[in-house]
Amino acid sequence: MSATRGYRDRIYIIKDIILTLGEYGNLNQTSLLSYCGLNLTKHRSILDDLELHQMISREEKIVGKRTITIYMPTPKGLEFCQSILDPYENLFPRKRQDDSTSKNKLGLLILV
Repeated sequence: MSATRGYRDRIYIIKDIILTLGEYGNLNQTSLLSYCGLNLTKHRSILDDLELHQMISREEKIVGKRTITIYMPTPKGLEFCQSILDPYENLFPRKRQDDSTSKNKLGLLILV
């Protein structure tokens, strides 16, 4: 994985969140955002929307003075990912940086 990621469509961010939770079972907020390469300030609305539509669930645990937020996938979210998002990505695959840079490279022409 590269240190800098390019733009990702919202649909792919949603898929990454649901698949990551499906893979790990449940994750705290920090781990989920880190594994998905997201920023809490920018992407909180996506997490809130997924919870509102019951694609993921959130549980808050109080440990001492801290509140830890745990996210878990729901069966509805996993089904949505398999039935909608997987076919969508098959039709419209993510753009890779290698694809865009290889098209822009020019060959060297030497005239003698």
